[in-house]
Order: sequence, then C-alpha cells, then structure tokens
Amino acid sequence: MHKNLKWKVLLILVIIGLSLWSLWPPLSIKDKAGDIIREGKINLGLDLQGGMHLVMKVDTSKLSPKEADGAPERALEVIRNRIDQFGVKEVSIAAQGKDGIVVQLPGVTDRDRALELIGQTALLEFRLVSSDPEKLKEALSSKVPEGYELKETEDGEKLILEEAGEVTGADLVNAIVKFDQSAFNQPIVGITFNKEGARKFAKLTGENTGRRLAIVLDGVVKSAPVIKERIPGGEGVIQGRFSPEEANDLAIVLRAGALPAPVMIEEERTVGPLLGRDSIIGGIRAIAIGACLVFLFMIIYYLLAGVVAVIALVFSLIIILGVMGYFHFTLTLPGIAGLILTLGMAVDANVLIYERIREELRSGKTVRSAIATGYQKAFSAIIDSNLTTLIAAVLLFQFGTGPIRGFAMTLTIGIFASLFTSLFVTRTIFQLLSLSPNFKTIRMLRWIKDTKINFIAKRKVCYGISISIILIGLTIFTMRGGKNFGVDFTGGTLQQFQFENPIDIARVRGSLHNLGVKGISIQRLSGNREILIRTPEDTHGMINDTLKSSFEDNSYELMRIEKVGPSVGRMLRKNAIRALLLGLLGILVYIGFRFKHWEYGLAGVIALFHDVLIVVGAMAITGREFDLTVVAAILTVAGYSINDTVVIYDRIRENVRLLRKMTFVELINLSVNQTLARTIFTTLTTLFTAFALFFYGGVVLNNFAFCLIIGIISGIYSTIFIASPLLILWHGRRK
Repeated sequence: MHKNLKWKVLLILVIIGLSLWSLWPPLSIKDKAGDIIREGKINLGLDLQGGMHLVMKVDTSKLSPKEADGAPERALEVIRNRIDQFGVKEVSIAAQGKDGIVVQLPGVTDRDRALELIGQTALLEFRLVSSDPEKLKEALSSKVPEGYELKETEDGEKLILEEAGEVTGADLVNAIVKFDQSAFNQPIVGITFNKEGARKFAKLTGENTGRRLAIVLDGVVKSAPVIKERIPGGEGVIQGRFSPEEANDLAIVLRAGALPAPVMIEEERTVGPLLGRDSIIGGIRAIAIGACLVFLFMIIYYLLAGVVAVIALVFSLIIILGVMGYFHFTLTLPGIAGLILTLGMAVDANVLIYERIREELRSGKTVRSAIATGYQKAFSAIIDSNLTTLIAAVLLFQFGTGPIRGFAMTLTIGIFASLFTSLFVTRTIFQLLSLSPNFKTIRMLRWIKDTKINFIAKRKVCYGISISIILIGLTIFTMRGGKNFGVDFTGGTLQQFQFENPIDIARVRGSLHNLGVKGISIQRLSGNREILIRTPEDTHGMINDTLKSSFEDNSYELMRIEKVGPSVGRMLRKNAIRALLLGLLGILVYIGFRFKHWEYGLAGVIALFHDVLIVVGAMAITGREFDLTVVAAILTVAGYSINDTVVIYDRIRENVRLLRKMTFVELINLSVNQTLARTIFTTLTTLFTAFALFFYGGVVLNNFAFCLIIGIISGIYSTIFIASPLLILWHGRRK
C-alpha cells in the first residue's frame, strides 16, 4: 500500500470515528418517568418534540427615559426566574434587538398557563377601601372622585379604592401556597415581606384597624378583607378563587417579582406533542425512503461505483450528524429536510465524476488514468456548483428564523461533508481498489447514449412557452392578492386541530360563523380529522371555546398554533425579499467572476428568475400560501438550479479551449449533449428525495417539498433551454 494512501485511509477512519463518538447518543435517553438518564448530543427543535417559541416585546412607552433603559434586561431576568421555578427543562431565553425577548419552552403542553405565567405583569398592591357610602354612590352615578378608583371584586362587589400606598409586591421576599382549613382547604397564597416591607405593613394595618384592605394584582381585586388588628410579623395571605395550579403560578410570579413594564407577544409558534411525534416519524420515514431510492438507483446504474457512492453518502450523513452532535446543534423539521436534500444533492458530485470517468475510459485510458483525469476535470464544476448553493444557505441563516436557520445550518454542513466524501473518500476507495490486479475497468450501465440534439434550435419556442407560463402564474398570483401569503408575512393566527372522529368542515364553519371574526379561513388537511383555521387576529380562546361546545361528542387535540403580529410579519416579509435578492445577486457576481464573463452570470441569474417565477406561479395556481419555509425552498431551488447551469458552463469553457474550429452555437449544443446524462440523473435522484418529503414529510413541509419538485423540474428545463441559449445573445458566433 502506498504511503500517501495509508494516511488517507487513516484520516477517513479518524474522521468517521470522531463523528460517531461526537454523535452518540444522538438523542436523550429517558426512563419510564420521562426523566433524562443521559443527555443526547443533538437537541430536538420545538417542531419535533413539541413546545412553545415566543418572541415578546417589552412595552416601555409609558416609562420615563431613565426607567426605559434597563427595563428589557430586568424583564428578561424576571421571566427567567419565573420559568426556572415553573420547572421547564432545556429552556432558552435570550434578548433580541433593543426591546425583544425570545423564549423557547420545549415540551410545554399547557399553552394558556405558560402564557399567563410569562406575560403576567404581577404588580401587587395593597389599597385601602373607602368606607364612605357617598363616595361609592357618586362614583356609580356620575364620576369617580379624584384620588380614588372604582373597582369590582371577583364576586361582583363594587369598591372605591384609595390611591396605592407604600406597600407593594416589591417588598416581598417569599410567596408560598397554603390551604385555608376554615374554607374547605381552599388554596391561598401566603406572603412574607422583607424587613422594610414588614415595617410598612405593620404601620398600614395598625393605623387602619377595622377598615377593609384590598389586595390588587395587575388591577384585579383578589380579596378585600377587614383589618382586624395590627399585623407586625410581616406575613399575610392572598385569597381568591384559586385552583391549586393557579395558586402555585401566582406564588411563582410573586416570588420572581413584577415585570417593569408589560410584555406583548409579537410572535408565537406552539407545537403540540402529537404533531411533534408525527413530524419525527414522518421525517425518519422520508429520510429512509429518499435514501433507499437514491442508493438503489446508484447501485443499479453505476454498479460497483454506485456502491462506492453509497458508502460515501453514508459517511457524509455520519459526518453531518457528528458535527451537529459535537456542537450540540438543534435538529428541526426543516433540518430533516436539509438532511434529505443533502443526500440527493450529494449524488450530483458522484454522478459528475462517474460520467467524466466513463468518458475517459471510452477514450482508451487505463482505469487508473481515467479515475485521476475524471476527478481532475470534475473538480472545478463540483466546487462552483456547491459554492453557489452555499451562498443561498448563508443568506437563509442570516435572514431566517429558528427552524429555517436549522435548515440552513444542516445544508451548510452537508455541503462541506459531501465535498469531502465525494472528492476525497470515493477517490481513496478507488485507489484502494486499483491496487488489485483484477481491477482493470469500471463497469457502468449506459441508458443515455451519445445524443446530438439541437437544443439551440428550439430556444425561441421555449422562450415563448416560458413567458406564457410565467404570465399565467403571475396573473393568478396578482388576482389572489393577500391570499398568497401565510401568517408569517401578513400577521394573524394559524391553528391546527385534530379530532378523534371524522369532522364535517361545513359544521365547523357554521359553528364559527357567529363569532363575528372577519377573514376567517377553514381548510381540511390530510384525511378527514384535521382542520386548519386561519384568522387575521388572535382568536384562539374564542375558537377553542366554540369548538368545545359545538363538538362535545368529538374530542380534539390542538396540534399547533402560529401567531404573528403585523410588525413581525412586515419584518419577516422584508427579510425574505432581501434574502432572495441578495441570493440572486451573490450568484450573479460569483458566476460572472468565476467564468470571467458577465454574460455567464447574467444568463444564469435570468434562468434563476425564470425558476423562481415558475415556482411562484405554481404556488398561486394550486392555491398554496407563501411562508418562511417556501422562501427557504425558493432559495434552495436557486442554489440547486444553478448547479446544472454551472456544470454546462464549465463544459462550454473547456470546449472553447479544445475545439476552436466550432461555432459558439455548436459548442453550446455539444456541451449540453455531453452533460445531458449527468443533468438528467442528478435531477432524478434529487426528485426522489423531494417526492419522499412531499408524501411523507408531513403538513408543515408539504409546501416546501412542492416548491422543490416544481423548482427542480423547472431547473433542468431552464438550464438546457434558457441559461445555455441566452449566452448566444451576448457572445455571438465564433468562427
């Protein structure tokens, strides 16, 4: 064995070994009680394990400039303390921008309770009740006297409260749940003041014995007992109609302290545990089916070389997961899509190399020489095509949010892993095989012979077809208007429900008709038990109550909620447009620079715009909505589509140097025909994975997969009939 081959094999074994070590165990191992026995190396995103993702804004509009500077930081710390006491594991809390807070709560299933715990201001006040009946009459009949406020207790009693005194929740040091033995063990919250608070409370109760003292939480009177005597110990109780759970949550927020300012939920993405489990099962099934189809094709068509490619693909998957495990990355549902797509795209390099090797073998070279030359000639095209996809991935990470960033990260790691395995691992395996005296050739099937199709002659017809399809799609897109966009870009609330038994959607529509909510949209999902309800505002409480009362005989489970405020929707829409434009611009600059002629970059980007507009039109024609995952799909289509174009451009550049007597038109036709097999087969393998996602990836990724399928088909068409012929318009003929 050659010396350099030894270190290559050793390097591969070390990398695979480290990847497996970094990967194991991939997911957390839990006991029957659900407690984690051993931490997994890869975290599951909320869309896979269920939970809540919240983006909140601290409203500092009513604070003084001095108070507003530190309010977001104090709010973040209060929320962190509350969640820590709530008992959520693997929680993530971080500041975002100037006054934003991002909270992720894995595994949380009680949405309403979590929102109440996090968003409650928890401003506790002790306010004396006026005993003057005339004041109450005056407040009820005309106006509230200055310095007083009219309040209503939970029992409906009207009270006139004096202005807040010195004693507030800021003086508390503890709050615990107790049970009132005299009231059938009714839960109450016992509170304890600090030294200064105890002094104030003793003074307040001592000076106002016989009067009622209202305990007010966030403007709501919880109780208003009579002060029987001075209370010197610094302890008291808060009574109300609490359940044990409500009393516990109240104790938590009181211990954690009041928020310095109200917080508003700008964005919410809640996934129920059932949808999370379904997403994992669907994702694993999609990976398995997509991988099997790709593996089978490679082995059947390329025989031994196909086995080598499959080994490289498996190694690539191990390396991707190993890197994710080492850095403890979070795997999201779009991240699973990135894994599947990476498998399909990784085949591209192998097919390109193998077709080059096939050409060299047919020219009469020995197997060793053919392998060396094949890798050498394929190298530049492989690098160029992967770098263009990397541009799209980087922009997705820059301008995307949570799950989309997970997709971009997986795709980025996958690009580098597939480059290593396709260029280094497979070549090393072939070098090992070439040591055998029996390894004298590489047999492969050949379904596509040498073609001599005049693609350029059909360009004008294709231009007309493309323009017609694009115009039809854009016309429908324009007619649909705001219906084209999901809540990510318009704001609103999306709710997905799964019923126990089949549901009549007309009955659902009828039950929600009297809510008075404008713009409500109801859609049946796969099967006849799931529905999707979209409203322009937050209506979860109303819709949930209506469904409960209308379908008492058919229980249901909330699968997910996506709520986006108008300002967040505008920001996401702006970022999506920016990512698309910068992605296309980045590809234009790179291709123009790489091929040293601006017309190559321009023709390539025109073809990309063609593919993007075809996808947009297809989405509009089929009535699908644009959301963040669709933007990710469009950018992925752009990165993938340019791969085919780069390969043909690379062959054109090579043929320009070798075949100087040919006209430029002849060179283009020859180059397209020479790379036709590679173009068709890489499209086919990527379509395998895209269809696996479409049929088995679940509802959330269905639009994503649909865009990929349309974009991949449009990509092969535009590469052959748009991008390549367009070069003639600027380059002219070579004599």
